[in-house]
Amino acid sequence: MKLPVNAFKRALKEGRPQIGLWSMLCSNIVAEIVATAGFDWVVIDTEHSPNELPMVLQQLQAMQIDANTTATPVVRPAWNDPVLIKRFLDIGSPNLILPFVQSAEEAAQAVAATRYPPHGIRGVSGSQRANRYGLIADYHAKASEEIGVIVQVETRAALERIPEIAKVDGIDGIFIGPADLSADVGHLGNPAHPEAQAAIMRGLELCKAAGKPCGILAPNEDDARRYFDAGFTFVAVGVDQGLLTKATREIVKRFRSHLGR
Repeated sequence: MKLPVNAFKRALKEGRPQIGLWSMLCSNIVAEIVATAGFDWVVIDTEHSPNELPMVLQQLQAMQIDANTTATPVVRPAWNDPVLIKRFLDIGSPNLILPFVQSAEEAAQAVAATRYPPHGIRGVSGSQRANRYGLIADYHAKASEEIGVIVQVETRAALERIPEIAKVDGIDGIFIGPADLSADVGHLGNPAHPEAQAAIMRGLELCKAAGKPCGILAPNEDDARRYFDAGFTFVAVGVDQGLLTKATREIVKRFRSHLGR
């Protein structure tokens, strides 16, 4: 059995724009639906949603690549923690997006947690889902070739360190966290503020200069289009719970109007 190719990691390396979705509903059924919707990547979030390891495993199983699946999973651990990283890798997450990375040193720690010794500190298990329970014979030798590591830049201090962070070997992309970055520049809850937007675009330009793919979350369609046009490589264009919230309220509104209520 061969190690699956990480299509998302390949696309980032080649600079091909990737359409993503943020998933926070903690549901394997939702994961199965969105995996075949046409997205290139889907984030299974555990930082700001009540997702735990067994639930993430179920979602990864639901997103198993077949002829109908378009999306590559990306798991966001709650922190840049080697124990969390090890567990999500062992259950087969091909990509990780690691929050609140503030420096090149922290980026290097993130990469080290995804690599086996002597190149890193990832604990070695002979048989887990990632190596199809021992059936991928060369998994330990080749795993790093197919593991995508994305670090999240969320503060002004981290933003200015993008040139150093981007130089860390093993970093496949840099994700600008719009909510936390806008809060850090003094505009909590308002990433559309000109100062927040200036910080976001500053991050993009630094990533471009460093030759590193840059990503962002943009649930507003106009924003998502603008970010793609500006040069962001991977953009999450929606959040599953936001889409459900909006769609359910819109249909109720239409029928209440129809009934004159």
